[in-house]
Amino acid sequence: MIKTYSMIINELKEYGNPKMKLNRLVHDEKYIKVVKGIYETTLDVSGYLLAGSIYGPSYLSFDFALSYYGMIPEAVYTITSATFKKNKIKEYHTRYGNFLFRDVPAKVFPYGIKIVTEGEYSYQIASREKALCDKLYIMKPVSNIKDMGHLLIDNLRIEIEELQKLNLEEIYLLSGMYNSTNVKYLYKYLMRLTYDCN
Repeated sequence: MIKTYSMIINELKEYGNPKMKLNRLVHDEKYIKVVKGIYETTLDVSGYLLAGSIYGPSYLSFDFALSYYGMIPEAVYTITSATFKKNKIKEYHTRYGNFLFRDVPAKVFPYGIKIVTEGEYSYQIASREKALCDKLYIMKPVSNIKDMGHLLIDNLRIEIEELQKLNLEEIYLLSGMYNSTNVKYLYKYLMRLTYDCN
């Protein structure tokens, strides 16, 4: 279970020196320091369950979420999350993995997020559609619909079948919020793909 420094100090207030007691508990690995002010009580917890507590507000997205949904074939070794109005990329290298946080537009931030519970942990993750839009938002803009197809299939290596599973209404809703050429071309490409397949 993840706990903050203040939570633990409050729990240890019966001790004469709660800070010293915490230091001993960390030494004995009863608490594992994740980042400054954040501790975990379990050694083998999956890193993505901790991402939202490390830096936020944030939700899992970009390459991590695309891999989580099986949309991209590559293994992802960094746990990637979206933030807003931070104006910088934030990285953390911890015992639980490497974490990277980067901005998406504030307007689009609250949309297309799911809350998932695993045991005593819960986390926020972008929908398939939102994760792809976030990824395209941070990539170099393409010039036309054909180039978007190449970017999706040749560069990101997303299968046509995966693209056909995407919710066009959600992509359309999101495309108006990013102010992104790539996201607009994504919608147009998916519309063409749907039309050609019918």
